[in-house]
Amino acid sequence: MPTKPTKPTDTANTPPEADADVRGLLGDRRVHRVGYGAMQLEHVPRQEAIALLRRAVELGVDHVDTAHFYGAGAVNEAIGSALAQQRDGVLIASKVGATHEPAAEYGLAPAQRPEQLRAEVEANLRSLGVDRIDLVNLRRLDGGGPGIRASGDQVVDLDDQLAALADLRQAGTIGHIGLSNVTRAQLRQALPVGIACVQNHYNLLDRTDAPVLDECRARNIAWVPFFPLGSGVTAHPAVLAAAERTDASPAQVGLAWLLGHAPQTLLIPGTTKPAHLEQNLRAVDVHLDADTRAELDGLGNRIEHTGRTKNTAHEPTS
Repeated sequence: MPTKPTKPTDTANTPPEADADVRGLLGDRRVHRVGYGAMQLEHVPRQEAIALLRRAVELGVDHVDTAHFYGAGAVNEAIGSALAQQRDGVLIASKVGATHEPAAEYGLAPAQRPEQLRAEVEANLRSLGVDRIDLVNLRRLDGGGPGIRASGDQVVDLDDQLAALADLRQAGTIGHIGLSNVTRAQLRQALPVGIACVQNHYNLLDRTDAPVLDECRARNIAWVPFFPLGSGVTAHPAVLAAAERTDASPAQVGLAWLLGHAPQTLLIPGTTKPAHLEQNLRAVDVHLDADTRAELDGLGNRIEHTGRTKNTAHEPTS
């Protein structure tokens, strides 16, 4: 298997570059730390989706998260149309591991076998209208996060999955490999292949996957939490109070906390509203003073984890 060893570095503790507060590394590009998650676009008309995507780019978004199984390719097709003239300036990250299945619960079925991963990559290429995808995230279906679960022949060894994706990277079909919904042990297992990012469920109120974040910190791997505003973040009294003190929205407080929690964090909140899009992007400008941050830091220690009951396809929402 082609390998790209990822070794622990001290970069997480070195003085930041001038733009480190607003930019982070994703694959081989430095991107704005707040991008855009496109899942919700399957619920809006195509022309509205295209207009929102173009507005996002106008506002500085330079990485977009998507998947072919969003609307059976409809979201990817909107992205391909919207970004046709700006393709080189926007990193597109897609994901594989599931497939659109209207008759299945939640409209998705597992697609974990290596041949299915390859087929999903090909489907993404077609619906995006490209011959190379910048980053492909492997969504595992055996983790503790929200989402459909693998069973039977869909329970596949991680090494076999990574080998299939590494072959596609070697062929130039994909640029980088990421992981989603993985444990710390699985991340460590995957390191020899070269991992660009990890997408796991994590937010101010649910830090169950903190050990995975710790590994990303140690390895300087991009951490892209999904459901960044889930678990009731924007309705929590401490978040509402912080929003009032900082003259920000509760959503901005939740996103700003994540950005300040780890320098490797990149965010991909999704929305269908231009106003919310602009608010999300301005989260990089929200300053949480030491007392506010200490109070928010403590929330994760005081709130009892009651389990993740939202069994849907994992995706970023706002």
